[in-house]
Amino acid sequence: MIQHDLSIPDRISDLIAMEMAEFDVSSASKTGVGAATLAAFERATCPPTRVEVQFSGGVMQTCWAVTRSNGDYRVIYLPLAGYFSLCVESCFGPLDIGVHGSAIGCFSSV
Repeated sequence: MIQHDLSIPDRISDLIAMEMAEFDVSSASKTGVGAATLAAFERATCPPTRVEVQFSGGVMQTCWAVTRSNGDYRVIYLPLAGYFSLCVESCFGPLDIGVHGSAIGCFSSV
């Protein structure tokens, strides 16, 4: 359970730690995809960093980047929604593309 007195970045870090601990590395065990996905996600994670994200219609919202950009994408936590999003990099910053859910799920969708 996440403590109520944590800062937003600490809460996000706890969410990610719990998700990683509960991730089924045996998924697709014949190919090793589950373990490889978790390892790649772990390498890409960064401390939660405040970032402005653009949504449809030009709406901007302060969110938290949880992975480093790979040049095309990064995973963002949407605090008002309470879930993660895969965002595409643009000249205006991260742009929400409607891929939402768990951090690892968003990360592994590309």
